[in-house]
Amino acid sequence: MKADWQRGTEPVYTRHQEVPVFEYRDSALEAGRYNRVQVALKRLGEGLRLELPELKHLEFILQRDAWVVVDTDLEDLPVLAWTDFQVEGRAALHEPVPCRLRLYHANAGLLIKTVLGAMDTILERRLDRLAPEGDAEVTPLKGTEPDDGG
Repeated sequence: MKADWQRGTEPVYTRHQEVPVFEYRDSALEAGRYNRVQVALKRLGEGLRLELPELKHLEFILQRDAWVVVDTDLEDLPVLAWTDFQVEGRAALHEPVPCRLRLYHANAGLLIKTVLGAMDTILERRLDRLAPEGDAEVTPLKGTEPDDGG
């Protein structure tokens, strides 16, 4: 329900845990996609709600513990949810992140690529707006010499 969602505060959306699931799937998220969401949650604030322009009444709620696509016409009823991210023991940032995908509708699987692509585009735009303009400089770590390229 929208009443239990507060922007800019700790996420409180929990309906994905309360509504019966049509189908569970083991899944994995591409490392770049997972990492981008983690950066966005840090830089843009915990708990993000993204309108998906191509999908009129669907929105993406991004939280640390779940990414949930909701139907706003049905009082934020979940349609899809990625949960149970297995990041413990993750050896490198380029490795895919295993998770559980919950589908709440028989045809929800048809939306997966579309909603993830839209999320990527929206987050890239928002994060790009935060990037400083001009050239960036890398600061060497203490006790190391800058590489002269030779």
